Amino acid sequence: AGDPDAGQKVFLKCAACHKIGPGAKNGVGPSLNGVANRKAGQAEGFAYSDANKNSGLTWDEATFKEYITAPQKKVPGTKMTFPGLPNEADRDNIWAYLSQFKADGSK
Repeated sequence: AGDPDAGQKVFLKCAACHKIGPGAKNGVGPSLNGVANRKAGQAEGFAYSDANKNSGLTWDEATFKEYITAPQKKVPGTKMTFPGLPNEADRDNIWAYLSQFKADGSK
């Protein structure tokens, strides 16, 4: 299991495009509130690529970690240009951080 506090630090790599927490809005990337177990391409109000919308993925822990390792490899055609998190501990920690947020941004 990951460490949410360490994951918050890893999230700094994501924060240029993604927001999370109370009042988080879509930006370059979708808000990540409630991402745990959400279907890919479903954050309200975000203009997803067809690749994400039609991926059929649900963001459970294993799927998210595989995606964030190399987003373009997991979902070819995604708008997400981030190269990925090669470090397994970083992936564990960021999932622990993100998955604690509910859809309304509360923990």
